[in-house]
Amino acid sequence: MKCQKCDKPATCHITELTNGTPQELHLCEDHARQYLTAGAEETVAGKGMAAAMAQHMAQQMAQQMAVGQTAEELEKLDQQACPVCGITFYEFRSQGRLGCPNDYLCFQSQLEPLILNIHGESQHAGKSPKGNPGTSHQRTQLIRLRREMKEAVAREEYEKASELRDRIRAIEEDAAP
Repeated sequence: MKCQKCDKPATCHITELTNGTPQELHLCEDHARQYLTAGAEETVAGKGMAAAMAQHMAQQMAQQMAVGQTAEELEKLDQQACPVCGITFYEFRSQGRLGCPNDYLCFQSQLEPLILNIHGESQHAGKSPKGNPGTSHQRTQLIRLRREMKEAVAREEYEKASELRDRIRAIEEDAAP
């Protein structure tokens, strides 16, 4: 997604409630910083508790962006990929979805502050799906094998692709009730 003010990729997505209706802003880091600092200046001249709250949030976001990675570090981080499903950190940031359970380990240092910010905790305290506890491992293995098979076909290594297909079928048959 591109920034609404320029052609750079949007790395900051802000949702504001104005008169009860949400308005979404998709901005690059530079325009987000401008927006947040301008918003903080306006709220100083604003009114009461809501203005102070908005100012505090704007300062927090601006501070996080200032403390955040440099462009080179962010570019290097965006190239980091999960060895199981192949999703890159850039794809996660763009789509907002992870590819497999292994991504939580692969991107742990980047995800932990985000999860803490959203949920207030980094440990799961809710329900877990019923059934065989090994199914998560099987799903992860299937994701990895399918990715490897797709890559083998792209490289025209059809024998390896057929071997991987057979392994996938065997796992799927074992998992079937």
